[in-house]
Amino acid sequence: MHPNPSFRSQEHSKDIALVRDRGFGTLVLNGDPVPMVAHVPVLLSEDGSEVLIHLVRSNPIARALSAPLPARIVVTGPDAYISPDWYGIEDQVPTWNYVAVQLTGVLEILPHGKMREVLDTQSAFYENRLAEKTPWTTDKMTPEVLERMMRMIVPCRMAVEDIAATWKLGQNKEDTVRARAAAHVTAGMGRDLEALAALMAEPPDL
Repeated sequence: MHPNPSFRSQEHSKDIALVRDRGFGTLVLNGDPVPMVAHVPVLLSEDGSEVLIHLVRSNPIARALSAPLPARIVVTGPDAYISPDWYGIEDQVPTWNYVAVQLTGVLEILPHGKMREVLDTQSAFYENRLAEKTPWTTDKMTPEVLERMMRMIVPCRMAVEDIAATWKLGQNKEDTVRARAAAHVTAGMGRDLEALAALMAEPPDL
């Protein structure tokens, strides 16, 4: 997380909402000689206390989970490059504004009998957010095919012990200066530029 306390989130309801809205993140565990990383669909509970994910059984992280292990999941929100010219004041440098949430806790593999429940819970959450569509369910699968596919993946749960978030939106600048930069963001480079511009224009209370 960014060391500047003006960017650090203290109240986590908006962090939880961002993770649940994004629904996808990067899972990281200690490894030898380098960290183990997986990119996974993420379903964070409403109270932020646990995350449900699933992994391909052949994933090195799944193979390493013979016992629960410390883990971190990183979920990123909008981001954009900020040109110093956009501030309209002298002696500024380039930077990148962004939103990111880190969930830290203990990851464990759930019993295989929980696989259907995890799949149903995850798919229901994602499917119900799709407009004008009857939600897909595992009931649409041929039972034998579903069971064969479920044997290829493992259900996992992470008990969340800490939530840390950075909302780096130029809060260290004067409001008028930050607003000038925000007005240029949508013509720049990054991800979800309109969302980032709106956040820069009116940063949330941290």
